[in-house]
Amino acid sequence: VNYTNSGGSTVIARYQVSGSNPNVASPSSATTVMTISQPYTNHNGGCIQFGPDGYLWIGTGDGGSGGDPGNRAQDITNQLLGKMLRINVDSIPYSIPASNPFVGTTGDDEIYSYGWRNPWRFSFDSLTGDFYSADVGQNAWEEVDVVGGSDGIGGNFGWRCYEGDHTYNTSGCPSSSTMIFPVHEYAQGGSPYRCSITGGVVYRGSEIPDLQGTYFFGDYCSNQIWSFVWDGGGGINSLQDRTSELAPNAGSIAS
Repeated sequence: VNYTNSGGSTVIARYQVSGSNPNVASPSSATTVMTISQPYTNHNGGCIQFGPDGYLWIGTGDGGSGGDPGNRAQDITNQLLGKMLRINVDSIPYSIPASNPFVGTTGDDEIYSYGWRNPWRFSFDSLTGDFYSADVGQNAWEEVDVVGGSDGIGGNFGWRCYEGDHTYNTSGCPSSSTMIFPVHEYAQGGSPYRCSITGGVVYRGSEIPDLQGTYFFGDYCSNQIWSFVWDGGGGINSLQDRTSELAPNAGSIAS
């Protein structure tokens, strides 16, 4: 699990199921895997997934406030915030996969990619292993990032230099040619009011064959849901508004 404790820090912890019911965790079995101090109360990320590689992936936000004032997302020297982390939890304490891109360099060994503002949520295509993540915008643009297989290893996904495809704060930033830009973005505002993206999953079910390979995502504020098909490169096909079909009526889309 990934949670924020009463002191404001991010905690990654492992629980074991109880002996009598495999759907219930035993409270006394908690083992802390990782703790990350948070400078502010927002942008804590929170999504964790086991990747097709068997490792635990952890999405961390940039630490909060507005505009990443500490430039944490671009800092790979001693900073786990604003990152996608990848660790091996086959045994605790965790170990570092040897293929992580900054092992043995000046970067934190846990980092797989960087330049994230608040990745919520990310997922893997269950057929191809491709990586999909929504990344919540600052005040103008929401985005979805997609990379195939291991293409994102060591990648810089742009924040705070860019918000979506748009310049935000390029002071001290590397060339944009070194960055990975979103395959889709949409503007905040409008009616209904859009302000915070929530990433979803790629459909690989059997009930609706025509939707094979279709990615679904929504917006927390507008309660809208869309889908698209990634083109395998830097763009998408078949963008559709699915809100009326799925008729979400349980409040804001958080997950």
